[in-house]
Amino acid sequence: MIPAGRRPQPQKRQPSRGRLQRRPQPHKRSNRGPGLAKALLQRGGATPLLLLLGVVNAGAAGYRATEGWDWGDCYWMVLITLSTMGFSDPATKVLSGGGRIVTTLLLVGGLVVVQQTLQKLLELTNTGYFQILRDRRTREQLRRMHNHVILCGYGRIGREIAEQLSAEEVPLLVVEMDSERVAEAQQRGLRVLLADATLDETLQEAGIHQCRALVAALPNNAANLYVTLSARGLAPHCRLIARADSEEADRKLRLAGADQVVSPYVAGGRTMAATALRPLAVTFMELLAGSDCEVEEFQLSLNPDQLSHLSGHSLAELQLGRRSGALVLAIRTPPSQLGAPGSPGESELIANPGGSERLAPGQLLVVLGSKQQLNRFAELLGPGLASVEVMSA
Repeated sequence: MIPAGRRPQPQKRQPSRGRLQRRPQPHKRSNRGPGLAKALLQRGGATPLLLLLGVVNAGAAGYRATEGWDWGDCYWMVLITLSTMGFSDPATKVLSGGGRIVTTLLLVGGLVVVQQTLQKLLELTNTGYFQILRDRRTREQLRRMHNHVILCGYGRIGREIAEQLSAEEVPLLVVEMDSERVAEAQQRGLRVLLADATLDETLQEAGIHQCRALVAALPNNAANLYVTLSARGLAPHCRLIARADSEEADRKLRLAGADQVVSPYVAGGRTMAATALRPLAVTFMELLAGSDCEVEEFQLSLNPDQLSHLSGHSLAELQLGRRSGALVLAIRTPPSQLGAPGSPGESELIANPGGSERLAPGQLLVVLGSKQQLNRFAELLGPGLASVEVMSA
């Protein structure tokens, strides 16, 4: 869990440094924090460790010289002496005069050295060094994340989003400022970044350049607008989904670069209306969300050369469903292919297309199937496939 900087002032979008320093630039990667051994060297902690090692070896050598034991018995004697366990082992042999002298010196010197070593470790703990090590380990884990979803905000809507994504086994990173919500997310086994999502440094730390999508589900529109602007500026090709509470916020978020804007009130109202009118359809979509089936959008290329093996052929001729096992639910035709006058800027959605429907450049195929079936469907489209997007059920 990584501590955050303070929230930027509206008039100056310059983040404060907070408890963490700004991440070093690539040419300064040599300035990364030391390991435990290096930290002990820099903070004068190597001397107690070296002295402790010397006392252990010297005691073992003393027992071997005075008692003639093998090295295993010698080190065992040193261990039970320094740990103050006492000579309770019935197999321990009686010490000679020289062995007693070694034991006395070992007790006096060992206790002093062990005390100094423990004091140095406590000093590192009090200065927060081990917390820095945990933060650095978390940063390394974030750098290795790929094709994940960044969820900004873990409120009521954020929790539901996280549950759905976790059920689909999608890699997820939650960015949250509230410590109580952070603790709740961690209790559910989620990876959490304690930081301000409106800061560019936070989005870079979260892996904005490697993620598959970013969801801005913060409780107010201004914060979501900040996140959208920052994310779009850092990663122009990242898919951005934002929450809006009003039509004005919806419009501004789309202008800021959001690919999709969702209003909880509008979505909730539509779901309730659909439940009243088409309850079976809503139940089907809920069952679909909890199954291994997915709905994906296959965007065909606009280049006729790449679509030469598909263009002009009907679904029945290509037999995509039979060869892949996936089901084509709908086909969206681009505006340029419509023959209806007066509506050049609109596209047409053909639901439940028949076998006579023919493929053409720029069409969007909505397909249902398992992951294996959808992968096979994509392979059959070959170079004619421009992009694939997963639809949320």
